[in-house]
Amino acid sequence: MKTKNEYIDSLATELKEWSAQSDLFAAKTEKSVGMIKLKYTEQLKAFRAKQLEATEKMRELEESSGEAWDSAKETADKVWDELRTGLNTAASKF
Repeated sequence: MKTKNEYIDSLATELKEWSAQSDLFAAKTEKSVGMIKLKYTEQLKAFRAKQLEATEKMRELEESSGEAWDSAKETADKVWDELRTGLNTAASKF
């Protein structure tokens, strides 16, 4: 089992990777036209909203301890799973 710091570090690493992927999606969106650009823009906006939610959850994790840590970790796990799914979905559409 990972320590609190190891867990937070692994989430931070994933967030950095997702940020880079988001930048690639943004570049592809800018090169698109018409309805495709609109669709990509909506997908990118939804993905970035999930990234922001994940960042906020990570801050909660950093500040929590004891039972609050367990609860925050459980919520963060769910957010990360949703973000992973969203990334995979977005990647398949870009």
